[in-house]
Amino acid sequence: MNILILGSGGREHSLAWAVKQNPKTDRLIVAPGNAGVALLAECADIDILSGATVVTFCEENAIDFVVIGPEAPLAAGVADATRAAGILTFGPSAAAAKLEASKSFTKEICDACAAPTAAYARFTEAAPARAYVTAQGAPIVVKADGLAAGKGVIVAMTTDEALAAIDDMFGGEFGAAGAEVVIEEFMSGEEASFFILTDGTNALPIGTAQDHKRVGDGDTGPNTGGMGAYSPAPVLTDAIAQQAMDEIVLPTIREMARRGTPYQGVLYAGLMIEQGRARLVEYNARFGDPECQVLMMRLGAQALDLLLATAEGRLDQAQVHWADDYALTVVMASKGYPGAYAKGSVIGGLDGLPETSSQMVFHAGTTAKDGQITASGGRVLNVTTRGATLAEAQQKAYAMVDAIDWPEGFCRRDIGWRAL
Repeated sequence: MNILILGSGGREHSLAWAVKQNPKTDRLIVAPGNAGVALLAECADIDILSGATVVTFCEENAIDFVVIGPEAPLAAGVADATRAAGILTFGPSAAAAKLEASKSFTKEICDACAAPTAAYARFTEAAPARAYVTAQGAPIVVKADGLAAGKGVIVAMTTDEALAAIDDMFGGEFGAAGAEVVIEEFMSGEEASFFILTDGTNALPIGTAQDHKRVGDGDTGPNTGGMGAYSPAPVLTDAIAQQAMDEIVLPTIREMARRGTPYQGVLYAGLMIEQGRARLVEYNARFGDPECQVLMMRLGAQALDLLLATAEGRLDQAQVHWADDYALTVVMASKGYPGAYAKGSVIGGLDGLPETSSQMVFHAGTTAKDGQITASGGRVLNVTTRGATLAEAQQKAYAMVDAIDWPEGFCRRDIGWRAL
């Protein structure tokens, strides 16, 4: 098969790495890709937000299967365009991707199917939002309704912090994403990620993970797009996973189908777990980043078979084969992230690192320049390993981190700490 993966981050590098291992893969193209992706696949510089452009590229390159990595092309309807052109596609329609693209839409779906989630209110103006927060008190959660690249959620521990977040959002800090604001009750507990493939009717859980959102050790500092992750997440026990399927995931899938917008792709349920029960924090319409990296490290070549079964509507015949092991990824980021950071610093030491089924550096924000790898983003590298135990995977990952020569980069040194 000729396969096209859309995206440029560590998620897409790990997807390409897993897909490449499957003998069904003949030609593999990633658009636009990055310096790490270019070492294992072709890269193509096309506008991945334009459905027409992607369709033309697929036709010119005899692409059999398209895998859409990030949320932006999904929200832009690229999956609709490729499907309309008769191209086999993994990823939800724009209408179904609203589960990620609109926080208030997700709440509406939860209300309709009685899925347990945080109490909430939505606002289109600052004054009533401020009055609501003042009445409710803190802690409280303020969310930009739309896509804000993982940064539009403020967990406010004080009322003043919540009021400032409201002013920032309506003041345009997150652009159009903050034109509407959803304010939620603060849910205590432990957060974990649950990944489910669905073809619109059938659903297949394909793994759990725990992300480390805050920039500093011990979960301190501002929220980021994710500083590391590990899989599986022990807090998400089999019993809790079953409760989440029965009360949250399956009712959501049925409600989406009932509305005439069946969901096909990966459904990423962010769950808050307390006293043995899960409530929904949010849905994402794609694999998490960096959770995808640990899932792909554990799934390997079978990932392509699972994606194909999803796209072809035959998930009822598919099953996941898990090894009894752990995977862990450490994000190396540019100093200053998630605030302002410099681009263009040279990263050394990558050539000497192992590239095996249990040790890989996935590139998230890199460019090749004059024969060197340079940093071109905030989150730059995902140092990813697997081991018989989580402690072993962690030790291997940090040994690789320490072999990378990049003074302009930093990472957390405690990824996996909750489980360990």
